[in-house]
Amino acid sequence: MKTSRRRFLHLAAGASIGPALSSIVWAQTYPARPVRLIVPFAPGGGTDIFARLIGQWLSERLGQSFVIENRPGAGSNIGTEAVAKAPPDGYTLLLANAANAINATLYDKLSFNFFRDIAPVASLIRVPNVMVVNPTVPAKTVPEFIDYAKTNPGEISMGSAGAGSTPHVAGELFKMMAGINMVHVPYRGVGPAFTDLLGERLQVIFATMPSSIEYVRAGRLRPLAVTTATRSEVLPDIPTVAEFVPGYEASQWYGVGAPRNTPAEIVAKLNQEINAAFADPKMKERLADVGGAVLAGSPSDFGKFIADETEKWAKVVKFSGAKPG
Repeated sequence: MKTSRRRFLHLAAGASIGPALSSIVWAQTYPARPVRLIVPFAPGGGTDIFARLIGQWLSERLGQSFVIENRPGAGSNIGTEAVAKAPPDGYTLLLANAANAINATLYDKLSFNFFRDIAPVASLIRVPNVMVVNPTVPAKTVPEFIDYAKTNPGEISMGSAGAGSTPHVAGELFKMMAGINMVHVPYRGVGPAFTDLLGERLQVIFATMPSSIEYVRAGRLRPLAVTTATRSEVLPDIPTVAEFVPGYEASQWYGVGAPRNTPAEIVAKLNQEINAAFADPKMKERLADVGGAVLAGSPSDFGKFIADETEKWAKVVKFSGAKPG
């Protein structure tokens, strides 16, 4: 017996509505079990700190544990790959960060494509780096530093937490836009770099705010500028690099991602709950303590932000010739 066209269309419509309805019901009951939030770095760093903050918030709001799982290695690629290849059911999430956008160009061969394989859920916060010099450097402002670098080409050593780290690419962007030459000295972490900066074996680091703020407050290092487009509430008297090098902006940022094809209803639910955190006085205070600026927005806003960051850092990585350490 032949099925009429009208009957066929009716059945096809019913078939399409069925999965949509089940997806909505699934999202309404989500999460029904603990959720893993993968941190692609070791415990103790900024990524880990923000993961635990937002994980605790989501646990309290959604009534299920958001378990922080540290998967360090390969500059965040091991943890990111684990999420990219996880089932798209909302039970494995990624604490995404600026390294993901940088690594898209820094690494020639990755088994995943961050922009394609990780669905943006919600942006969290943008944290400035601080351009700090040791006290023996004669420059007390960014223009003076640029003049000093041009007078002493190739004699200024710039430390970083490793090739492709945010302090590294922030410094390379400064070199590119200011037209100066500095020698990059990569370290295995920011701690050893600070040791050499304090010991006057380095002249400058574009350090993350959490790692540098105590040295600045103690007067052991001289801050010349913050790297975000606007001044930091933590260091309101310190100018931005952009006040002297128009258009300059570099920062560490954090957000939450999920495997691609995660149901849109689950992504929307997580986005709503994460954005609710930014209105909570206690959460706002804790985020302000690290000198960051909240990045509230929709999943599509976060997706555009990631695309812009990936494009920007691709140009800097190519300019610098940086390779994974």
